[in-house]
Amino acid sequence: MNITNGKGTTIAWVAIAISAAFANLGTLWGIIANFHTGWYFESFRANILLMFGKYLLAPGFFTLAAVIAIRWRKCGAALHLLFAIGAYALFGGMKTGFWIVSASLAALGILYWLGTIANKKIAYILVLALPMLQIAGLGVYHGIRVASRFNDGEFGARKIEGNGISLIWAPQGPGWPDNGTSWEQANEICAHLSEDGKTIQKEALCLWRLPSVNEAVRSQVIHGQNAGGVWNEQIQKASYRLRPDKESPLWNSHRKTIYWWTSSETSLKKAFTIDYNGSVWPRMKNFRPEYLNFRAVRSVNPDEINQASRTSIRSPDNVNASKPSGLVAVIHTP
Repeated sequence: MNITNGKGTTIAWVAIAISAAFANLGTLWGIIANFHTGWYFESFRANILLMFGKYLLAPGFFTLAAVIAIRWRKCGAALHLLFAIGAYALFGGMKTGFWIVSASLAALGILYWLGTIANKKIAYILVLALPMLQIAGLGVYHGIRVASRFNDGEFGARKIEGNGISLIWAPQGPGWPDNGTSWEQANEICAHLSEDGKTIQKEALCLWRLPSVNEAVRSQVIHGQNAGGVWNEQIQKASYRLRPDKESPLWNSHRKTIYWWTSSETSLKKAFTIDYNGSVWPRMKNFRPEYLNFRAVRSVNPDEINQASRTSIRSPDNVNASKPSGLVAVIHTP
């Protein structure tokens, strides 16, 4: 039995407003998160599946349930209740998951059951059209941005020089993993890396290490140029002339990793990490999500740099036109 007249309409619009808030805010967060932590596959189809199957899944449920409730009120109300039960089972009864997701869905189901929707066109715009516009608009914008990332396909050891820093960065492998690593594990692996950085030795060789936060900030790049990073030790903040991105020669845009550990500690339990966009954050040393890893470095002999064959990297077009034959990248500061 639904409440009629003005009261029923008010109840319905409260439900629609809540659904619209979850759908739109969830979509906004999902799109931003998708192009920040996701969209790393080489396959466009795989990236789309990841976007809708992970980052837009929750707002998609709210949108779907709301649209059905607007069109078929009682069916939509029942669907909200079913989603609430499913969310509770998924979160395993955790308080945060229950009250934010399960309780909200259950409350919406009751509101839709009792309410009366007078203007369905406006309701559809709020819960369906606006999220779709976000997906289209922000998706195209960020899609173009990540598509323009430079990836030279060179994932071996790289000697990178620029902005007052000269370091050899480990090749893809144990010294540059993609599977989630704690700070302690990262330091342990660095200490046991072979000279070429490709294998882990039984004995500690101590040839490789984690970069300091200052070294990591000053080494960041964008489109083949040094980003002009500066680390302010007093306020513990990084600033850049150009915003860096997930690009060669430091990053591999087709891997999950978006954060690296640095050797710089903030306390006994925390150390600094650096994002591919240059942001620096303190993290618990035992934190090890799949997107947080490291890339080991070792010092470069100045005489070795002078004798090496250097390749100036200024822009993706320049690099693609003449791909470096060696592993040295002299990154110019803008």
